[in-house]
Amino acid sequence: MSWTVQETRFNQEQITTNGNKFMIGNGALGYRGTLEEFSKDQLTATTIAGLYDKVGDQWREPVNAPNGLATKVYANGQLLSALETEPVAHAQELDIRHAKHRRETVFAIDGGGTVTLQAERFVSMDQLNLIAARFSVTCSQPSSIVVETGIDGDVWDINGPHLEQYQSAVEGAAIVLQAMAHELRQPVVVAETLAAGSGQQVVLQTDQTIMRQLALECEAGVTYTFYKYVAIATGQSAADPVQAAVAVAVGALAAGYEALLAQHAAHWEHKWALADVVIEGDDEAQFALRYSLYQLLIIAPSESEKVSIPARGLSGQVYKGAVFWDTEMFMLPFFLHTDPQVARNLMMYRVHTLDGARRKAAEYGYKGAFYAWESQDTGDDACTLFNITDVFTNRPMRTYFRDKQVHISADVANGIWQYYASTGDDSILLDGGAEVMMECARFFYSYAYYKMDKKRFEILDATGPDEYHERINNNVFTNYMVEQTISGTLEMLALLQDKHPEAFRLLVGKLDYEADIDQLQAMLAQLYVPKPHPQSQVIEQFDGYFALEDVSLEALKSRIINRNEYLGGGSGLATTTQILKQADAILALFMLGDRFSREVKKANWDFYEPRTEHGSSLSPCVYALIAADIGYSEYAYRYFMKTATIDLTGNSKQYVGTLYIGGTHPAANGGAWMAAVQGFAGVRIGSGVVKLSPALPQKWNAMQFNVQVQGQQFRVAVTKSEVRITSAETNRAAQLFSIGGAEVVCEAGQTVVQAY
Repeated sequence: MSWTVQETRFNQEQITTNGNKFMIGNGALGYRGTLEEFSKDQLTATTIAGLYDKVGDQWREPVNAPNGLATKVYANGQLLSALETEPVAHAQELDIRHAKHRRETVFAIDGGGTVTLQAERFVSMDQLNLIAARFSVTCSQPSSIVVETGIDGDVWDINGPHLEQYQSAVEGAAIVLQAMAHELRQPVVVAETLAAGSGQQVVLQTDQTIMRQLALECEAGVTYTFYKYVAIATGQSAADPVQAAVAVAVGALAAGYEALLAQHAAHWEHKWALADVVIEGDDEAQFALRYSLYQLLIIAPSESEKVSIPARGLSGQVYKGAVFWDTEMFMLPFFLHTDPQVARNLMMYRVHTLDGARRKAAEYGYKGAFYAWESQDTGDDACTLFNITDVFTNRPMRTYFRDKQVHISADVANGIWQYYASTGDDSILLDGGAEVMMECARFFYSYAYYKMDKKRFEILDATGPDEYHERINNNVFTNYMVEQTISGTLEMLALLQDKHPEAFRLLVGKLDYEADIDQLQAMLAQLYVPKPHPQSQVIEQFDGYFALEDVSLEALKSRIINRNEYLGGGSGLATTTQILKQADAILALFMLGDRFSREVKKANWDFYEPRTEHGSSLSPCVYALIAADIGYSEYAYRYFMKTATIDLTGNSKQYVGTLYIGGTHPAANGGAWMAAVQGFAGVRIGSGVVKLSPALPQKWNAMQFNVQVQGQQFRVAVTKSEVRITSAETNRAAQLFSIGGAEVVCEAGQTVVQAY
């Protein structure tokens, strides 16, 4: 089975798509899949996780570091660039098993003959601030070759420039370019070392670059190779970032490329041993799923709990590099089962940004914690009130993502409780997770409206996942998630009181929370959650939804005048219809697990699926999950493949109004894992039991994957007729499984087989 993504010709129209498709990264840095001769115009970017900057009144966004891999090659004075000259041959490859990018391009040169450029690079998973590259030149006839390689500080910015006060220097074997981030005055430093076997070197410096010029007289058929080691440090990561970057670059030069690659590859072998999902019988699905998991692994914060995963990963500055609800809802499950430490880091990021959520709640006159819709380093909301431009008037449109998508606080609180339930690690509660849950629950009590005539609490004037319908009342997903937040918080408090009474006492005292406990208990007993209609079994997505125009999706699309017009908002085409942007009520049905019958799930899937535009990459996986649950295997597989291939095909929405929203899609990548493991294998964890209800697609003969629960690891193999579970030798206790309704106990180190 191939682990390689490949393009075998150069297409200028695919430069942006391939920048996403061929990305490499390690959770601390992301490097786009561009060619070495490319610059900011082709969206070359080295994105630093967690470092943001704001210029003037423009949007705050991540900082792209100077490009330490910038390289241009001249043959007999002719620039060899795919942008300038159509290559004789070209191949670009990404090895997803070891996160290694490679290109090979053959150029015809003036006067006859060819020059072949080969380059390979990786962002080290062993040293998180290091990028290593190998570059080779081969001429078919004797040629004078000049290589200019070094650090280019003229970087791609959407709302910059973010870097200023550039300084370049030579520090022993290293060349260094440092700059200052505009807003927070954080230094950003890139150091590079070069190992070249022959040729004369000259250092060239401009205002924003420092380059080495390497002159070679190349013999025919001889390959000339050099190695680059690029280290990045900031004021956030080091007290003396220049010294830190130089030390890493010089150390890499001493270690050598092959040794560094071996260490990097060993980390990736370990990651795949835990994360891989093996599919038998469907090579296309196998590769698409592995590619999705690769995209998650290159952006996972393995060593920091102060960063999370932005909505577009580390593929650039799109969506302001902000963290959305996507992380808890669609990425957290994968990490819970494959790398719980990363899952913990993701949720601890919400602990570290709690004060920002408190500030936002206070800004709107509420108590507790109202988490940012678009969260960056401080937790303050980067989302603006006018963040879509009307394509007809070119005027900014008022949207209600920032102030009305209150379900974000429920998503955060439930993510923390989900982490505890899956891992049994209550340290996260003591380290601030309990405080987050309490403040989120307090926010919802403050936000809810008590209707005296109906004697119930309602969640009014909110926006659910379906953003085409704003400021609606009693949204299914929102109300149920609020209920889950309150019940989870009360359960968590009971747990603390029982297991950690002193911590409970101190926390309740710190937050003055005694009255809140009584209020939350009353709210839980009287909170309105929409129920299935007695006859149709369909749950109305929000109050008044059924009264909207019932138009087909095809008919609605026929009304579109501009392909990029926004369908929601005050005057969007979908606003007064039943057409929805993405899974909403259907997502609630998945989140609530066994709370609703199969008949209810089927009725709602049948009703909402034809009415869903899937204007978000988050949507198809949810429909795949419910389709697998209700026996719609053909639909489940179709939606799974749509999710799993989104970054391979590049077939996704690129604009909302005039706003570019391209980049990678980590939530869809996580959704692909969810559709496979939680959908087709039917894995759900609750009340100490791991449940499996397999429904393999027709093409799949079997699948294998790992699950981690309560600190223990299990290997699960599912065929068309049975489930085989192997408990790791290092496990310490028995685990109860329910397979197709039949309960089996798997002891530590044991393998059990159960037909279904």
